[in-house]
This record gives sequence, C-alpha cells and structure tokens, in this order.
Amino acid sequence: MNIVVDLNRCQGYAQCAFLAPRVFTMHGEEALSYAPAVPEDQQEHVLRAAAACPVQAILVGEEAGADAG
Repeated sequence: MNIVVDLNRCQGYAQCAFLAPRVFTMHGEEALSYAPAVPEDQQEHVLRAAAACPVQAILVGEEAGADAG
C-alpha cells in the first residue's frame, strides 16, 4: 500500500500520528513526515488515520499512485 499526504491541505491536527505512529511523525507543531510505502502490518492503522483526518489530506492506494505519478 502506498500513501501520499497533501501537505498543503494538512493542518497539523496529528490524528494520523496518533493512530499510526510508525508511519506518520510530527516534527514540531505542524511539520509532518511520513513513509509513503506502508508496511503490511501498518495498513489497518493507516486506513484508520486516513479516515480520521479532519481535512482528508491522506490519499491511500490507487488514489496515491495517481497523484504520485
């Protein structure tokens, strides 16, 4: 599974970092870093994080692939 985060849309609410801390990390109050290739054991966490994002900044799977290319 691949993901892309629209960093222009991201507002730093950190729901993703709370729900999938092995994939998403906050640096300071607003800077997000993430692993675009999600390990298999983290996929469910990432899906929950994407659903919980208040601004829907996380694109998962085929959506992420379309935007990445």
